[in-house]
Amino acid sequence: MKTISLKIDESIFVETEKILSKIKISRNRYINEAIEYYNNAQKRQVLEKQLKAESELVKNESMSVLKEFEKLDYAD
Repeated sequence: MKTISLKIDESIFVETEKILSKIKISRNRYINEAIEYYNNAQKRQVLEKQLKAESELVKNESMSVLKEFEKLDYAD
C-alpha cells in the first residue's frame, strides 16, 4: 500500500467525520472507496467520449458507402 498526504477542505473533512461516525468504517477505507468510485466514473466518461468519437467515424463512413450504393442503383 502507498502512503499519501493530502489537504482536505475543512467543510469536507467535518462532513466526512460525521458520516464516518455513523457508518463505522475507517477514514482510510472510506477515502479508498471514494477514490475507487471516482476512478470508475472517470473511466466511464473517457470510454463514453471514445465511443462517441468512434461512432461518429463509423456513421460518416457508412453514409459514404450508402451514397456509393445509391449511385450504383441509379446507374442500372
